[in-house]
Amino acid sequence: MLDANLKNQLKAYLEKLTKPVELIATLDDGAKSAEIRDLLQDIATLSEKVTYREENDRPARKPSFLITNPGAEHGPSFAGSPMGHEFTSLVLALLQTGGHPSKESQDLLEQIKLLEGDFTFETYYSLTCHNCPDVVQALNLMAVLNPRIKHTAIDGGIFQNEIQERNVMGVPAVYLNGQEFGQGRMSLAEIVAKVDTNAEKRAAEALNQRAAYDVLIVGSGPAGAAAAVYSARKGIRTGLMGERFGGQVLDTVDIENYISVQKTEGAKLAGALRAHVNDYDVDVIDTQSAIKLIPAAKEGGLHAIETASGAVLKSHSIIIATGARWRNMGVPGEETYRTKGVTYCPHCDGPLFKGKRVAVIGGGNSGVEAAIDLAGIVEHVTLLEFAAEMRADQVLQNKLRSLKNVDVILNAQTTEVKGDGTKVTSLQYVDRVNQTTHDVALSGIFVQIGLLPNTNWLEGAVERNRIGEIIIDAKTETSLKGVFAAGDCTTVPYKQIIIASGEGAKASLSAFDYLIRTKPAE
Repeated sequence: MLDANLKNQLKAYLEKLTKPVELIATLDDGAKSAEIRDLLQDIATLSEKVTYREENDRPARKPSFLITNPGAEHGPSFAGSPMGHEFTSLVLALLQTGGHPSKESQDLLEQIKLLEGDFTFETYYSLTCHNCPDVVQALNLMAVLNPRIKHTAIDGGIFQNEIQERNVMGVPAVYLNGQEFGQGRMSLAEIVAKVDTNAEKRAAEALNQRAAYDVLIVGSGPAGAAAAVYSARKGIRTGLMGERFGGQVLDTVDIENYISVQKTEGAKLAGALRAHVNDYDVDVIDTQSAIKLIPAAKEGGLHAIETASGAVLKSHSIIIATGARWRNMGVPGEETYRTKGVTYCPHCDGPLFKGKRVAVIGGGNSGVEAAIDLAGIVEHVTLLEFAAEMRADQVLQNKLRSLKNVDVILNAQTTEVKGDGTKVTSLQYVDRVNQTTHDVALSGIFVQIGLLPNTNWLEGAVERNRIGEIIIDAKTETSLKGVFAAGDCTTVPYKQIIIASGEGAKASLSAFDYLIRTKPAE
């Protein structure tokens, strides 16, 4: 099951085990069970601390396996294949069950151990999903730390019957005690905050005790991370708050244009950004979103950021780096059928539509790339572009038009998403040339029409343009003295990771220049 190179790497990892690990499989006579048996037996041969046995009469999915300690009956489980993007999740589950410590903060780990109640989590994933491992790994760790927490990671490609019964049309899809809990990428801190009902109040109380910062950066994507590193290197008190570290980078699969890094993946780059920030004295505040900017009463005074949790953080200067989000179509039915056929990630959710008919909305590079990828999985792809021609690079257009199961419709204005109450059944569009209305029967709609800045919370605080981008000058300063902005939330052209990083560095240098001219000496 594992090639020699992978075995050698895994053997080296397993040397870090400090406690024995037991793999308990529940299998049948199928081919997938045979694959998993081979995989687990291979793993057991790589370390004397790992043992394997089968209990095929256990009340569990087949094929599945539990990772636990001898004599225990709790721990993370996998139903189906833990290969592809989930192989790392398997390795981490083995290490953490075997006593290797997590790198998460001790406060968060203790919070998990003290959670009261019984939690049974189920996560549906696809092997091509780059968002799924974060969720699987977070819930696996919770199952290792707290015996009252159970987690099963389920390969949706194998358990298609469950996917259909639960109308799962987007991954990762998480269920808690049989009820929908969440979908899409979630960090460990976000999950814990969601199940720990008092967490938000405690977090707000703790944040309100923080001393004022010299610079507070709002947003923890590439722009925010760069600003944090540059600020910390100046020796000033730096805070960095955000909902999820990495921002839109986490939703990016392959990155091949970040200079000096020939190729990487979004999740890896986000991890590298976090590691770099952690090398410096930066107060990182996770899972917090800003809802209001309160300007200083006078120039040179303290600005404040109010968070959704009710906390208020103060700082001599602010750098806004809140990035952008996927643009919605804004048509009837879109919100109703979000995650029930309307989706925004072809890499994550494409395998769920195997053998079905889908549409891609948008003829830019992202839309055409999505259509090309989906064409190899689904029965048929219809790409709809509002304009009279596609905007994608010509090489991508040529590739798209060479595919026999793809239709391209130009001058198409999407007007409605239709469904049967539980899932998408068709899409309606108007031909902008002759104003005729058409219906396209399908099961999935992949929206790829660009981004919108995350700046609604700044209404009336700083000047923005008609689409909500923060207007900045050459030094990234906004219309409010002492407040700077960087990255995709601003008017800077070309929304690219490397540009956002550079703008974050520029904003930090500008904020420092502002501080040395206005902040009173300590």
